Amino acid sequence: MIDPDTLDFAKGDGLIPAIVQDADTLQVLTLAYMDRAALEETIESGEATFFSRSRGGRWRKGETSGNRQTVVSITPDCDGDALVVAVRPMGPACHLGTTSCFGDADAPGLGRIAALERTIAERASQDPSVSYTARMMAEGPKRLAQKVGEEGVETALAGAAGPDTELASEAADLVYHLLVLLRSRQLVFQDVLDVLAQRAQPAKDAS
Repeated sequence: MIDPDTLDFAKGDGLIPAIVQDADTLQVLTLAYMDRAALEETIESGEATFFSRSRGGRWRKGETSGNRQTVVSITPDCDGDALVVAVRPMGPACHLGTTSCFGDADAPGLGRIAALERTIAERASQDPSVSYTARMMAEGPKRLAQKVGEEGVETALAGAAGPDTELASEAADLVYHLLVLLRSRQLVFQDVLDVLAQRAQPAKDAS
């Protein structure tokens, strides 16, 4: 994942700042610190482990609260004296009970797409009689594709003649049903973004 020997622990008196980020929503969750032992434990366990300056020792996130963080990647900065730790959290990152230590917003901006995908994944396995998402999943991709088409038409009509609030509402319905359709085909919105990135590459190279 990362070689501790490539990092500069000496610059921070044995500690390196670690920016913890949600791997899916890209929301910054907290700023913590790692010494070499904490980093090595993180790599070995696959769970975020830090050095607490107030406690004077290592602590694994979620030891008492259960809000553990599964590490997806660890990326150093260009000087090797700071880290971005991408995680999948199992609960709030902040001791105040909020998703992030930086404000109380939950997956702001485009991060809401990934947050919605998590909700869809959770509800997909629920009882179809009580969950609309589960019911749509149970009906299969063909019905979902039809529903996306219906929502697309309603969005287009709202865009042509409806007020802004109606257009935003219909577009939200369209995005939701599109995400459910993608999941029914074992795809996620990142797959769509990957295609957009590939399409943008020739134009970027040409410039």
